[in-house]
Amino acid sequence: MHSMIGKSRLFGAVVMGLLCGGVAQGRALSTGDYAQAERFMSYNTVPLVDHAVTKVDWLDDGHFWYVDHDAGGDHFVQMDTASGKITPLFDQVKLAAALGKASGKPVDAKTLPVTGYAAKPDGRIDVTLHGKHYLCDLAAAEASCVDRATVVKTGKEPGALSPDKKSEAFIRDWNLWLRDVASGKEIQLTTDGVENFGYATDNAGWKHTDKAIVEWSPDSKRIATFQQDQRKTGEMYLIKTRVGHPELEKWKYPLVGDKDVTMIERVIIDVPTHKVVRLQMPPDQHRSSLCDDVSCGPDGGWDDVKWAADGKTLAFVSTSRDHKHEWFRIADAATGKVRTVFEESVPTYYESGNGAVNWRYLPETHEAIWFSERNNWGNLYLYDLTTGKLKHAITTGEGNVTEVMKVDPKTRTVWFRGVGRTAGVNPYYQQFFRVGLDGGKPVLLTPEAADHTVTLSPNGRLFVDAWSTPTVPPVTVLRGANDGRKLANVAAADISRLKAAGWVPPIPFTVKARDGKTDLYGMMFKPTNFDPSKKYPIIDYIYPGPQTGSVRGRSFSSARVDHQSMAELGFIVVAIDGMGTPWRSKAFHDAYFQHVEDNTLPDQVAGLKELGKRYPWIDLGRVGIWGHSGGGNASAGAMFHYPDFFKVGWAESGNHDNRNYEDDWAEKWQGLLVTNKGGQTNYDAQANQSFAKNLKGHLMLTYGTLDDNVPPSNTLLVVEALIKANRDFDMIAIPNVHHGYADATPYITRRRWDYFVQYLAGNTPPEEYRLKAWPWR
Repeated sequence: MHSMIGKSRLFGAVVMGLLCGGVAQGRALSTGDYAQAERFMSYNTVPLVDHAVTKVDWLDDGHFWYVDHDAGGDHFVQMDTASGKITPLFDQVKLAAALGKASGKPVDAKTLPVTGYAAKPDGRIDVTLHGKHYLCDLAAAEASCVDRATVVKTGKEPGALSPDKKSEAFIRDWNLWLRDVASGKEIQLTTDGVENFGYATDNAGWKHTDKAIVEWSPDSKRIATFQQDQRKTGEMYLIKTRVGHPELEKWKYPLVGDKDVTMIERVIIDVPTHKVVRLQMPPDQHRSSLCDDVSCGPDGGWDDVKWAADGKTLAFVSTSRDHKHEWFRIADAATGKVRTVFEESVPTYYESGNGAVNWRYLPETHEAIWFSERNNWGNLYLYDLTTGKLKHAITTGEGNVTEVMKVDPKTRTVWFRGVGRTAGVNPYYQQFFRVGLDGGKPVLLTPEAADHTVTLSPNGRLFVDAWSTPTVPPVTVLRGANDGRKLANVAAADISRLKAAGWVPPIPFTVKARDGKTDLYGMMFKPTNFDPSKKYPIIDYIYPGPQTGSVRGRSFSSARVDHQSMAELGFIVVAIDGMGTPWRSKAFHDAYFQHVEDNTLPDQVAGLKELGKRYPWIDLGRVGIWGHSGGGNASAGAMFHYPDFFKVGWAESGNHDNRNYEDDWAEKWQGLLVTNKGGQTNYDAQANQSFAKNLKGHLMLTYGTLDDNVPPSNTLLVVEALIKANRDFDMIAIPNVHHGYADATPYITRRRWDYFVQYLAGNTPPEEYRLKAWPWR
């Protein structure tokens, strides 16, 4: 349902605000123009890239499987590393038919959307389809699959699988239970868990699931977990829209400055006896050394907890509420006695890596590997666990260790990914290295000046290396982990069909930062029919960090967000990683510590102005900006802090005032809330609503009404301020969607295209163009 003001449409769903004045006076874009733009969406470009193998899964030390795509579809294959022979992983036609029957939905054998695979000893296979696990028998006369939950007669509780794969731990009624995988028999491990003081519960406020957060001991006899105390934590409320009485959603969600926040009491559970050993220490903050949750990876687990091989001791890291102090501790699994071995304090914030926790527990030699940025770069250090003293640096100099991938205590060797450690190579390109625990120069195992995705074999002797750049498609090879020597070719991507469809690569560039000295790296997208004699409006896509940046990776991609699609509509589109984003030096990352309102905006403006001087076809009189989440915050901030420079902004689901966002994220980057005698706080300047009165251009605000990550109140505070300031603006509230827009994403994407076409380019968009529904894979 639409209402009209002049020739402008108020955008559907729940709409509030007024359209800013001004009507497009340029040309009218056709459905053909939008269809041309849609040709470069990922769902159209990805299928045109053949043999791009960037992800493999090892079956054992000598075999791995992957999906090899070409014009004929997806081919699930496995490689024998000894012979180099590649064979089908399974009969895709039979499996597709069996999965279709089991799921009740047709499954295309050519585009089989299987994302997980494991072979069972009895010849059956476990596969994952659309997030569900199926047990399949392809050897029978009639192939069949059954939902694995049905096989073991389980409830809906997701389980954490033990190392021996015989048991899985899950939560029920605030307690931890154990389920036998083969029989489905269930045993209750804890009995004193109560509402909001349960075992292994996964709730960081902004993220909350039914998964159990546990770390199994290697022998599957013990479980390290916690009893999470959120009884005094404040609640968050959202309303689900429907006919009749609304449905209230509520859960515990700690906010910045709250006196009472979620705490954890660490425990170790002896599985055979069900004995719960509570560690002898006060409750810990619900924090990690890596992210704004205690479980950072996509597969769950407890990142800052690591067992000794014999399961007798447990190492863990405690983090202060403001992320400035870390304690490395060891617990006795039988008694719960805890010893603090060493600690580190920093003036800004501590991080243990980028993408993975980089510390390691080496009880066999009474040592620990510790990650620190104490020399302005992320390096590894070796500590003595007996004395708690530093023995020496393992890596030194400039460049960062981003991810420790394997440690061999016997050969005293560490394998790690790193950036910025090779002169002349883009400082964002990930490379793979080997170094001795006793120091020395790291050995580069991936010599190509490119971004490397590495997957090690279980025994660490081999690795699959997929290397690429934003303009060069991936080449995938098998290498030896000792010297990086190429052992076999796996695949080489072919983009002939992609190029034939008109695709052009993005243009990497560098500009100077706000200081006029520091290099910033970005990416530019131009229309495929680019005409240098024309003047093009420019759109800046922004994600300000501090935990990531705007460019989002330097490996090859046939479509980055929808940048090329937007360029096709008559724009120059850029993404710039400004100061305050990761992967560079510690000083670079700290650039706007305690001033999150900065949002890299001084760098964005400096970079855009430099590009405008460099390229006469960029029209700096027509600059737009857009982003989602932190990028939504930054986009609105750009319109308020630089109202004469940015003319059109599109701000999606922004954390516009971090006092209304989860405590962990903002208290790390902005610091703990401090209120002075006059009532002013150190958070006042970061609140977008405080500057909403400065708006001059066109601003669209969007959010999901069930956003349980960045609650809707963040956007509504800005709306309230804009109304009080009598400023025109636009808004779309999307009913019953969360932080991502799910099925409404094509609609919102098209509306964003319309908005920039109309208000930045001065053209008229076609009437209600319908983008294809996003495919779910």
